[in-house]
Amino acid sequence: MPRRTAARFIAWVPYITLAVIHVVALAVQSPVAPPTKMTLMPLLAVPVLVTAPRIRPRAVLILLLGALLFSWLGDEAGTLFPFAPELPLMLLFFGIAHIAYIVLFARHLRVRRLPWWTLVYAAWWIGMIVFLGPHTGPLLIGVALYGLVLAGTATMSARCHPIVAVGGAFFLLSDSILAFRLFLPDAMPQWTSPAVMLTYTLGQGLIIAGALHTLRKKNQP
Repeated sequence: MPRRTAARFIAWVPYITLAVIHVVALAVQSPVAPPTKMTLMPLLAVPVLVTAPRIRPRAVLILLLGALLFSWLGDEAGTLFPFAPELPLMLLFFGIAHIAYIVLFARHLRVRRLPWWTLVYAAWWIGMIVFLGPHTGPLLIGVALYGLVLAGTATMSARCHPIVAVGGAFFLLSDSILAFRLFLPDAMPQWTSPAVMLTYTLGQGLIIAGALHTLRKKNQP
């Protein structure tokens, strides 16, 4: 295995390892879950940083790292900002992360036309507003706007490499489960807690893996 390929592979090991540990910790309700969650997005930045010298244009690197940074802030909003309401901050930080992904997909990673089946994401947004809207209270507008950017991420990811498209779908699935846990908690069984993070870590990981794969292909001489 060439040295550069080996380095790229090794860079993924910490993220994959901690993601598995975190999801299992959630499943068994271990106190290890919160600290392992805090490591996830920083560890996912490692493969990006390993590839950074070959990423062009540099705006792509900023978008990738920015999306991961604001995802991390969304993950840790309650811990980092205990003086502020957690859910609105989560919506804000993740909303910015999704906007970074949308720009990245639209301007730098697109490889095909928008598939017709992405209309399902518009139907998803309407359905979520219909079912969850009455339970969101004063957060209705914020939730609706966040849903738009989340659907936008999934939609634009479908114009990219299939790995990115699958990642975008998993990210949307994760936030869908989380939304029901937040606004209809009595209807959601305990297993949906690790399901949120399983789909989230898969989604984020696949988006980054697909993005780096696409960029390597584009930058090959």
